[in-house]
Amino acid sequence: MKNDSALMFTCSLIEFIGRKQKLSRTDVVRSLGKENITRIYKYADVLHCETIEQVADEYITMAEIGTGEYDNIKKCKYEVPDYWTIGEVYERLIEDVDQHNTIETLHEVYFSWISEAISNYNSDFFYQPRDYIRECYLEGEVLEG
Repeated sequence: MKNDSALMFTCSLIEFIGRKQKLSRTDVVRSLGKENITRIYKYADVLHCETIEQVADEYITMAEIGTGEYDNIKKCKYEVPDYWTIGEVYERLIEDVDQHNTIETLHEVYFSWISEAISNYNSDFFYQPRDYIRECYLEGEVLEG
């Protein structure tokens, strides 16, 4: 199992933008589009030199990402995981299921049911072991213990 730091940065940036703009992570991916996501992924090592706030603001402006009503932070009854933690959950899942193209797999994951499950901070789903999250994704549902 590899550790793709460019993918983690990309997923963390998606999470950061979603929180800032109050959008589901699916809507952030849709708004950014594959071209911008590919650019973020390709140049993550350079973009990482700036603060994530600066990079987010640049892409929010460039992609004209509006503000929505999705606020999973406000709905959270417990400690909110930071955007790096959630970025890592997505990064690991994408790595674990990617068989052809990282950006395509990123799209598949963010446009699937699991994106909402990961964004539900009132559950412990995002804290589960990566193998469990992978199997849930592949089965298409949360697996019973």
